[in-house]
Amino acid sequence: MKRVTIYDVAKEAGVSLATVSRVINGLQIVREETRVRVETAIDKLGYKPNAIAQGLALQKTTSIALLVPEASFGYTGQIINGLIDVAKIYKYSIVLHTMTEGIVDIKDVVDDIIKSRVDGVIIYNDKLMMNELTELSKYQFPIVIIGNPISDKQIASVYVDIEMAVYELTVKKLNQDINNRIGIIQDRKNDYTTAQMVSGVQRAYKERGIDDNGYIEIPQEYRRSYDYFTDTIEDLKYNFLIANRDSQAISAINAANEKGISVPDDLEVVCLIDTKYNSMVRPRLSSFAIPSYDLGAVAMRVLTKMLNDDEVEDKEIELSYLYTPRQSTKN
Repeated sequence: MKRVTIYDVAKEAGVSLATVSRVINGLQIVREETRVRVETAIDKLGYKPNAIAQGLALQKTTSIALLVPEASFGYTGQIINGLIDVAKIYKYSIVLHTMTEGIVDIKDVVDDIIKSRVDGVIIYNDKLMMNELTELSKYQFPIVIIGNPISDKQIASVYVDIEMAVYELTVKKLNQDINNRIGIIQDRKNDYTTAQMVSGVQRAYKERGIDDNGYIEIPQEYRRSYDYFTDTIEDLKYNFLIANRDSQAISAINAANEKGISVPDDLEVVCLIDTKYNSMVRPRLSSFAIPSYDLGAVAMRVLTKMLNDDEVEDKEIELSYLYTPRQSTKN
């Protein structure tokens, strides 16, 4: 069956293409009798306006750019699901852009986003990218950051306070035993998140007068966390480890088991991000339940408000987290 086009509608209604476009896009500069004639032709022919063409007539593309660093891609599935579900409600499509540090130049990604003429941008920001944000802000479209609190005239953010989460857990462990030592495992792929975690531990240490930076730096010669812990697990001064990624936490547990160190009796391990593997590994990994789906859904909803010039009362929206103790910690 031949696809009905806007040309067919214009011919059926006896009007110009511009008039049909005005009716489709709800513009008020069309006489009522003409509008009725066009709408009748649309119904008769079964014409369905192309969403992209319709958006272009309004200087909109009805598409949103999502920028995700490739290193974080494995942990953003639920964020993307929440974002897409809300985007569907408001009839926006998502254009995914990925960035590989050291391989893909962020300037090239910014250029691609600009050329795609999107209506807005959502960035999963596990690193501070102020230069890139400044560059994007020049193009007058709204931006929502997922990951850390930042706001401006065109920028809003949705985040979980990682520093507070780690701080509260550290305080709890110190209250149980002032001799507990909590160490944050370096995550080279997520420097910003690591910094937040370390800041949480250091804040708790400072309040107790403890002289310790709470940071476990993995030397460059180690390509894998497992190799590092195999060599050092017996000599670590920390008895409570917090990792950002499940793979690092599991590496520490495996190395401890192989060296005869009991988890959790001698060494406790926590993973910041709660993944399906945390319940599959033995002992099961304690972790924080971060509302990933809600981060994506709320970010998209905030962006739709900004696109429609609706009031956004809070441009830095903090979502809550839940600590879930399992077998890798004592309580």
